[in-house]
Amino acid sequence: MARIFDVIEYANEMADEIVHRFPESGIGDYRIGSQVIVRESQNAVFFRDGNALDVFKPGRHTIATANIPKLIDFIGKAFNDRTPFPAEVYFVAMKEFANKKWGTSQPILVETPGKGLGYLFIQGFGTFSFQVKDPNQFVTQIVGASGSFRTSEIEERLKTMLISKLTDVLGEFSQTTQSLAAKISGMNEELGAAVRAKGKDDFDALGLTLKTFYIGNLKPSTKSAQELRDAGLLDPQMYAQLQAADAMREAANNANGGAGLTAGIGAGMGIGNLMGQALQGGMQPSGGGAAAGGGAKMPDIMTPAEAAQFMKVTEDDVLAAIQDGSLKAKKIGKAFRISKDNLEAFMSE
Repeated sequence: MARIFDVIEYANEMADEIVHRFPESGIGDYRIGSQVIVRESQNAVFFRDGNALDVFKPGRHTIATANIPKLIDFIGKAFNDRTPFPAEVYFVAMKEFANKKWGTSQPILVETPGKGLGYLFIQGFGTFSFQVKDPNQFVTQIVGASGSFRTSEIEERLKTMLISKLTDVLGEFSQTTQSLAAKISGMNEELGAAVRAKGKDDFDALGLTLKTFYIGNLKPSTKSAQELRDAGLLDPQMYAQLQAADAMREAANNANGGAGLTAGIGAGMGIGNLMGQALQGGMQPSGGGAAAGGGAKMPDIMTPAEAAQFMKVTEDDVLAAIQDGSLKAKKIGKAFRISKDNLEAFMSE
């Protein structure tokens, strides 16, 4: 007996599914009089001959596909039992997909001209939510002919867009805020609103709406100095100053009651002089000593990075020589310091 009409509905809650296609694959041959039942939290996009013809809102709808009941079964024989009038229905979840997580897998570099080191690495995480705004646009541009489309298939794209917008916003705020690092923890609402405003057009282009963007935590990276140095944004002299300051702080907080600091001074490593030079604007070379490329004189005390520059090797090579004992160095806290005499002795071996 020939089918007179079909009832097409998708009763699934669509917890993480944005779009579901009927049929999931192949060609639909729905007839005149076929019923489409759309749930309260859904819209349905009706396609015929590959074109989106209409968007059905919640309720019961009757579709016309030009497939004539009964007679189409005979007409179909001429098309190898395939309907000459293909039609598909895409059910689209219109609810808000909330509590989607975002995070900075890599710290965001923010330029802070005239402030601090001139650059800052920012890390953060939070949540966002989105909703389909234009079902027709979303299906035609993003989903295509997929039988099912889930949130996981677009989340990475959305998170990349949001991190890009957050990077832009932080860059703009750093130009207008005197101390971004000090105030950033109290700017979450303001920054979140700016990201939502910036992301609107990009989400609109996908047929989506960015409903919320919340910042759970946003702060400067604890490894900013090292990361800046690795990125080539911190010159060796500035890095040496920071390392010297860190060494002094660690030695002063040594659990042995300052024994590390006393030993450093007693060993003639010149930590006080080093710190004084750091505070005055950098290492000042002393007279004598081997000269590096460009005519620079070797300072009395050096970091592994500076020693590597004079020897024209990598810092890892210098650290390896320190570890195997062939290059004598003093460890202060977690940092090594190399005297000019020890480096010259090593290079003359």
